Amino acid sequence: MFLYDTLSLIFVALILLGTVPNLFYSAGYLPHIERKSYYLVHYFAFIFSMIGVVLSANALVFLFFWELMSLSSWQLILTEPKEKSTIEAARFYFFMTHFGFVFLLLFFLIVTNGDLEIGFAQMKSIATAFAYPTMLFFFLILGFLSKAGAVPVHVWLPYAHPAAPSPVSALMSGVMLKVALYGMFRFLFDVLYPWPLEWGTFILIIGSITALVGILYAMIEHDIKALLANSSIENIGIILIAFGMGMIFDTLGMHTLSTFSFIAALFHIFNHMGFKSLLFMGAGAVLHQTHTKNIEKYGGLIKAMPVTAFTFLFAAMSITALPPSNGFLSEWMIFQSMLSSSNITDDMSLKLAIPFAIFALAMTGGLAIATFIKAYGISFLGLHRSTNAKHAKEVNLFMQTGMVLMALFIASLMLFAPEFLKFFDGLFVAMGLPSVYAQIFPQGILSMHSVGVNGGVVSPLILLAALIGVTSLLIFAYKLLGVKERIYHTWACGYKTSAATQYTSTGFSGVMRRFFNWLYQPQEHITKQNLAGHETKFSDASYEVRIKPLFERSIYENIKKLTNIISYWVYRLAHFEQTRYPAMIFNLMLFILFSYRVFTHEVTWESLMIESAMMLISIKILVIGDKK
Repeated sequence: MFLYDTLSLIFVALILLGTVPNLFYSAGYLPHIERKSYYLVHYFAFIFSMIGVVLSANALVFLFFWELMSLSSWQLILTEPKEKSTIEAARFYFFMTHFGFVFLLLFFLIVTNGDLEIGFAQMKSIATAFAYPTMLFFFLILGFLSKAGAVPVHVWLPYAHPAAPSPVSALMSGVMLKVALYGMFRFLFDVLYPWPLEWGTFILIIGSITALVGILYAMIEHDIKALLANSSIENIGIILIAFGMGMIFDTLGMHTLSTFSFIAALFHIFNHMGFKSLLFMGAGAVLHQTHTKNIEKYGGLIKAMPVTAFTFLFAAMSITALPPSNGFLSEWMIFQSMLSSSNITDDMSLKLAIPFAIFALAMTGGLAIATFIKAYGISFLGLHRSTNAKHAKEVNLFMQTGMVLMALFIASLMLFAPEFLKFFDGLFVAMGLPSVYAQIFPQGILSMHSVGVNGGVVSPLILLAALIGVTSLLIFAYKLLGVKERIYHTWACGYKTSAATQYTSTGFSGVMRRFFNWLYQPQEHITKQNLAGHETKFSDASYEVRIKPLFERSIYENIKKLTNIISYWVYRLAHFEQTRYPAMIFNLMLFILFSYRVFTHEVTWESLMIESAMMLISIKILVIGDKK
């Protein structure tokens, strides 16, 4: 019923490391929740279900805890359903999470032959004999990546995360998305291994697109929690890039590079859990004090909320991969794994996919820096942009403790990176891959090496020591020379300095919005208050930009329209044409039976054509009938 191997225990450790600081933070957040008992029941059920998922040893137990995780998190989003947008976000999340569940159920029904109580090892022999392994792969990917937030099944994240209470947002983004990635790890290795080259290439391309789309939409967000949700999509893409490279290297027999890439993916999973949980905690603290998620209403919070400001800054430095942070180390490893692919010369698809992935990761890194400069600078620096920001105070001690504990965990990932990498290396050795720890640290823990030919070298501890040393020398020189300070108003070229003259979130991202206008297709609204009817003279003006994501606009809205049309047609058929309606149900059952036989048994072209002809004849006679 339960499995306690290295992979399970690593993800149990991930869940506990993400949960313990969150418990402190949640205890401080709890007084501001009206339905406390409701919240606590679903909160602990959510944590319990995630642990159950990663410890499950058969499909039945796995699906039970998976559904419990989905339902409890859905109910947590509805903790404070005061706004219509919260209810709509919960409904959207419920639909998307069960969309993925359907594909997981199909996957398990096939690889277990209907016996959901068999173990993962027995599933492998059934999956190996299945005639369409690529179909199993897509069922698995759709099931898990719809929960993880990969493009194009990512659209629920920017709605669900902002609607949930902040401790829940931190758990969902920091931990739950990683539980979905655990499922992908587990069943690709335990059930579908070995893989064809195309699977790894597909994961690599999906990861590259996901990273780019996520950061491009994060860049233009002014809702701080939606910004962080889109950034989670970006980081899921980065993890998938590393995982895809690991699959590609393994298929090509380059097992040392494969282990290196998988370790990089797992390291970034831990890193993202740390800094994204802390960022959501910081965003929740600011939201709690200012009563708004709009970055445009913040400003100057570093003085009123120093603990929140500095922990948020620490997490922002890590997520933007600034050296020598832990985020820098994992992204450096991912870059090194891709740059070590120069020996791959035979496959044209890889010659296109890997350079595209390198470009996507590089561009993502640059945009991430700009995004978090905007998020931090406009939120915490400058002048107060609203009355609530002006009167904000630091959050209570419990919430501060949660943020500080998570910041310490992030620091440990940087300071003790060799120990974490050794732990991850042991996992993949247990899975049958070669150990690479000695090649990453051939001269001790002071320097990290790439395992590729002519790979790079980085010394995070030396970089950290140099950074601390230079900073200490500057402070010492400042004190020794007795530099005088002069405080004066900011010079604004003769204009009066005010909150209105500062950069806005919309203005900061204006260049990128215009450059990617084909993607964003923004709806711009300008309102002016004229003076005495003169169009060129106005006393007040406002500029607003609304952007609806491309995938939601082009895919999901069209699916919604098509579903409405079909449901209306079925409704009319069921109520007004009661002869044709049973005929349609009969033909649907025939189609399901024929499809099951095609998927589970080998069929000949002759039998397939005969059965298709029978289906068409039945539809023509029973459903369509004669035209009058």
